[in-house]
Order: sequence, then C-alpha cells, then structure tokens
Amino acid sequence: MRIVMIGSGYVGLVSGVCFADFGHTVVCVDKDAAKIDALKTGRVPIFEPGLEDLLAKNVRDGRLSFTTEMKEAVAAADAVFIAVGTPSRRGDGHADLTYVYGAAREIAEAVDGFTVVVTKSTVPVGTGDEVERIMAEANPAADVAVVSNPEFLREGAAISDFKRPDRIVVGSDDERAVEVMREIYRPLYLNAAPLFFTTRRTAELIKYAANAFLAMKITFINEIADLCEQVGADVQQVARGIGTDNRIGAKFLHAGPGYGGSCFPKDTNALVKTAQDHGSPIRLIETTVAVNETRKRAMGRKIIQASGGSVRGKTIAILGLTFKPNTDDMRDAPSLSIIQTLQDAGASIRAYDPEGMDQAKPLLADVAFCSSPYEAARGAEVVAIVTEWDQFRALDFARLKTEVAEPVLVDLRNVYPPDEVLRHGFRYTGVGR
Repeated sequence: MRIVMIGSGYVGLVSGVCFADFGHTVVCVDKDAAKIDALKTGRVPIFEPGLEDLLAKNVRDGRLSFTTEMKEAVAAADAVFIAVGTPSRRGDGHADLTYVYGAAREIAEAVDGFTVVVTKSTVPVGTGDEVERIMAEANPAADVAVVSNPEFLREGAAISDFKRPDRIVVGSDDERAVEVMREIYRPLYLNAAPLFFTTRRTAELIKYAANAFLAMKITFINEIADLCEQVGADVQQVARGIGTDNRIGAKFLHAGPGYGGSCFPKDTNALVKTAQDHGSPIRLIETTVAVNETRKRAMGRKIIQASGGSVRGKTIAILGLTFKPNTDDMRDAPSLSIIQTLQDAGASIRAYDPEGMDQAKPLLADVAFCSSPYEAARGAEVVAIVTEWDQFRALDFARLKTEVAEPVLVDLRNVYPPDEVLRHGFRYTGVGR
C-alpha cells in the first residue's frame, strides 16, 4: 500500500517507520523543513529506542522517504494518515484541532481518486465528522472515506507497541475503507493482533477512555500511597496484593510523583471538557486531574520535609527530569513542578538526566545541568530520584556518599529497598512506605 503520514512528530514518525517496515511504501510529510532535512540524513529528532536504526534500514531499502511537499505525495496515496499535534487549547483545556483541520483542507485539495483519510492524532468525539465536512467543502468532488484509527503507543516502547499491539481500533462504516485498513494492518495478523472495527465516534472515544482510565489508576495508587504513610502500610505490597487480581491487573499501580507526558494530561483535560460540553460530566476524571496536579508540588514538599523542613540555601540533586524513562519528553513532567517548588523554597538545583537535558534546559531556569548522577550529587543536602532510569537502579552508594554534603535519599519512584539505602548510611524517604 502507498501511505502518506502527515506530521513527523512522535506518533507520525514511529507509525510511518513501522508501516514501512511492514513492506508498505511510506512518505512522511512535515512543514518543518529543518526536521525533514534532518530525517533525510538519518537524524531522528526524538529519542525512542530502536527508531533510528529502523528508520535507516527502511530508507536504505527504498520504502521510506521524507518531504515538505504534500500535494504530490497525497495524490499517489491509497491512505493518508493525519498525525499532527492536538495540544491543549489555551484557556479552556479543549484539544486544539487547528492542525488537524488544516491538514484535512490540504489533503482534500490534493487527493486523486478514492483515498482513505485516517485520523491517527488523538481527537475528541465528533472530529471525524468535522474533518469530513471540511474536506467536502474544500473539494466537493473528492472521493474520500474518513476513518478513526487511534494510536496506543507508550513512549520508550513505541516500536514494540506498534508491532505487537493489544488491539488495533478502526472506526469506519465505509466498506471500501475497511478493506484498505485490513490490508494496511495485514502484516500484524501473524501476531494475532485483534483488529477491532467500530463506528468512527466510538473509536474516537475509546482512546480517551483508555487514557483516562490509566491516569485514574495511577492517581488511585498515589492516593493509597499517601494513606499508607499515615497508617504504617507499604504501598508496594498493597499494589501487589490488588494487582494480582486479574480484574485489576498490576500495570499502572506504581506509586510516584504523578503522571505527565504528551498524552495523559491533555487527554484527561480534553475528555473532561467534552463531557461537560455534552452535559455528562465525568466526576472521577475531573478529580483525577485535580489530584494529579496538586501531587507534583506535594512531592517537592516531601523533599523539603526530608531535608528537615527547610531547603533555603541548600543544594538538591535531581536525578531524572523526563516524565518517564527511555524518552526525552519533558511535556508536563513532574520534575518541572518539583523543581519550581524547591526553588520557591530557596533551594539550588543540580540535575542530571540521561536523555532529557537538552529538552529541559529551555524549561528550567537557574538549574545546574550535570554530566552524571555523581556530579549532580556533589555538595547536595538531598539526592532525589524523580525518574526511574535504569542507571539509577544501581547507584554506587559508597561513591555517592563521598560526593554529598548530607546522606539523604528521597526515592520518589521506590527504586530501592529502604534497608539497602540505610545500610549505606543514608537517610531514606520513599513514597507510601
């Protein structure tokens, strides 16, 4: 199949590379000329394990190319995927669909013959209807079928998620489009990936409902962690105790500083606004959003408490800045609020992250960025693990102790057993312990 991917950000690039690896011919289109020039030379603008090598392989084999020119690529396509950004709109939290609608107009003007137009971006219920209307207005003669095909990629594991998905959701009532989508995803039949066909509006809601449920699950275990601290229980044991119940499941039951990233914050906000606009408010998700937002600064206060109640004039080492490991994504990362809370209280910050510091630097003022966790710990009164990168799971505590001014570890991801840290002469504070 001939596929065009409009948007070469995280979702568009991963999807385009993986489709090419299935054997399809893929053209990735983006208006950012610098990004396209970089991709043409094999430089990937995001950090995702395995993506650079897979991109180079498919470019070399002639299945994958990049361009800023949409018209020619779209005219030759069997399917055009819209994978542009849908950030939260300033002021009201709704998804900003400017880029989606702009892409729809340009696609309509360029299509030649029957074309399936697939919304891959995360969009509110009813967006497909509006995309269809816009395309008909821009080109009444266009023979297109608008399909919803939400993505379920985890940053840091996106290639595996794309090639071995739990499910593939396709929303369409056009039989021609259904057959095209079957053919596009046919290579995954060998992995027995269920292809789940629904109406378009149902598919759009599935993505928001899934992300909102997972965000709620994270927030639930975080509130249980707070209760554990008050009653003398261990949240990790509680999580194991409930997670082994197959009605609940163990995933997303890891207490920490709250969720962040490109999906959960904006998608929960967008779902809340959509529900309110339709007179059907979702109180559980409204509360989830509010609890998660306050939790991040609460984790900053936890660090302050571990330092004796004041950090004024003290140095705090922050290990991990990205919202999760194996990505360079800083969007809504808990570290941003945590660091601001500490700086507001008078602390100086030294920070280290294996991949996220270039992305973090424009977002954080007056932070000393370091080349290793040990350099970050130099002269610090508290060392705080904020993101659970693998290299933080085997810290040399003897070396760390020679660097710090005070041996205090705040483990916001519960990476270490408290006894192990105490044995090395550190004071230990975890979450829900």
